[in-house]
Amino acid sequence: MEIEEVEALSSIYGDEWCVIDEASRIFCIKISSDLEEPKLTACLQIILPSDYPSAAPPIYQINAAWLRGPERVKLANSLEDIYVEHPGESILYLWVERVREFLVEKSQCSGAEHPGKDSTSAEEGVDDDDDEEYLSDFMALKLNTENAHLFMDPGHDEELPLIKHGNPVTDRRSTFQPHLALVVSPRQVKMVLEKLYMNKKIASATHNIYAYRIYCEDKNSFLQDCEDDGETAAGGRLLHLLQILDVRNVMVVVSRWYGGILLGPDRFKHINNCARNILVEEGYIASVNEAAKSGAKTKRAKSRKTK
Repeated sequence: MEIEEVEALSSIYGDEWCVIDEASRIFCIKISSDLEEPKLTACLQIILPSDYPSAAPPIYQINAAWLRGPERVKLANSLEDIYVEHPGESILYLWVERVREFLVEKSQCSGAEHPGKDSTSAEEGVDDDDDEEYLSDFMALKLNTENAHLFMDPGHDEELPLIKHGNPVTDRRSTFQPHLALVVSPRQVKMVLEKLYMNKKIASATHNIYAYRIYCEDKNSFLQDCEDDGETAAGGRLLHLLQILDVRNVMVVVSRWYGGILLGPDRFKHINNCARNILVEEGYIASVNEAAKSGAKTKRAKSRKTK
């Protein structure tokens, strides 16, 4: 059934449908609000888990610089609704057309060619190299096929985690602020995002980049994912930081308000530094000074033993 679905989509969408890695079942489709005169476009990247469509939905990433905040949550919820309404069925076509409907609705409401923050991402100098890096970040996530459980509802009795807010950092009129929450399930990740977007200031941020890692004891593995929210490759970098620091059961969101001055690669430095600072503040990792002291004590202890 899956092969037939992919072949059908290739026939329907032609050049818009792209096979990224057939062996790993990674595909991509460019979706436009209007085929003849596209006002809005989005790139839907998809990984098909081994148990799709019988027991798991596709794992997906929507790459659209203008899509953020409540609108991104709204679209994600509508895709989830389609999955829930069609259990065990092939839903890729329905997903693609739902995204297209969303683009049409958005273009009709805005009447603008590049609404939202599309222009800010262009100003940041996103080029072909950035797109390649974004794709490599996305493909790296193919190892975490458990991400499909983002759509599996374990129950509605989970509590909203306490969200901590870190100190903002400003550079050339751009402001970055980290937020952190202890999460033990994908549903809590979704709850944290919805809660953050209820804050008008956070919802108005140019980008809300996030990453999370949840340790699954029964499988001795991690459920992890990230989101660029229009800041190309930032989510993958943030997730990589969490992996290097080996933190678990934590979600970090970094809000960025663009100030009109290009920061270049410095924007990634600020995003990761903000994330690291709040992880230190909340006790998930040791500060540089504490780590240095611990290392010094270890060296002194070893020195005594060898004397």
